[in-house]
Amino acid sequence: MVERRPALSILAHGVLILGVLIVALPVYITFVASTHANDAIIHPPMPLLPGSHMIENYKAVLTGTQEGGGSTASVGRMMIVSLVTALTIALGKIAISLLSAFAIVYFRFPFRIFFFWAIFVTLMLPVEVRIAPTYKVVSDLGMLNTYAGLTVPLIASATATFLFRQFFLTVPEELTEASRMDGAGPLRFFWDVLVPLSRTSIAALFVIQFIYGWNQYLWPLLATTSEDMYPVVIGIKRMISGGDAQTEWGTVMATAMLAMIPPALVVLLMQRWFVKGLVDTEK
Repeated sequence: MVERRPALSILAHGVLILGVLIVALPVYITFVASTHANDAIIHPPMPLLPGSHMIENYKAVLTGTQEGGGSTASVGRMMIVSLVTALTIALGKIAISLLSAFAIVYFRFPFRIFFFWAIFVTLMLPVEVRIAPTYKVVSDLGMLNTYAGLTVPLIASATATFLFRQFFLTVPEELTEASRMDGAGPLRFFWDVLVPLSRTSIAALFVIQFIYGWNQYLWPLLATTSEDMYPVVIGIKRMISGGDAQTEWGTVMATAMLAMIPPALVVLLMQRWFVKGLVDTEK
């Protein structure tokens, strides 16, 4: 039995509160900066309380009417591009990984284990390693500045395939036999039995892969040259002007705050499923 000591409880809560403050302070500073005019930000000390330019800054970035020497593309359009990209990557990774794991576990074909390890070895070849040949292929296929070019090179996942394979191996053989006796074919067994059993793992992977797709920077930096196909992470960088041009930090910080909202909502709305998918051991 775990003893509840007041001193240890106070210490634990103090550490947790300190951790929350360390994480939340940069977010708060970003929010405060997004509500001030540029002059108030660049001339120290920067105010630590929200200002009066919040609606003006957020309206400017959402409609693409912000000033400054950097990109003035609409952040609303950028967020749509990021949302489509993140959803496509997350759902595509899950679908492909489910099917590949299903084939490896439940179908008997030559070199089955070899193909599994061939998939698994690709973990050592992330996008950064194969960036040049991937860009060459995407460019030759005319997929630059398209949703396909942003998502297809990132849509496979050896990690998700491995996780689903390990889960499928724990599914009792009796379920397979019962489905076969009821006349269910392979796809019916997959859709009616395996997918429902995998829903918590699917939810956890969706959260991880959505954030992975939303935060992509290097590949969209190469695959997009048109402002109307910038994801919001690239848009933040493009809004920061170089040289002697002045950067409107209020609108940059407003864009950063808007970029945080969709991933935060996904985590909050799917928190219960996410935790259950990571720690649940029931099969």
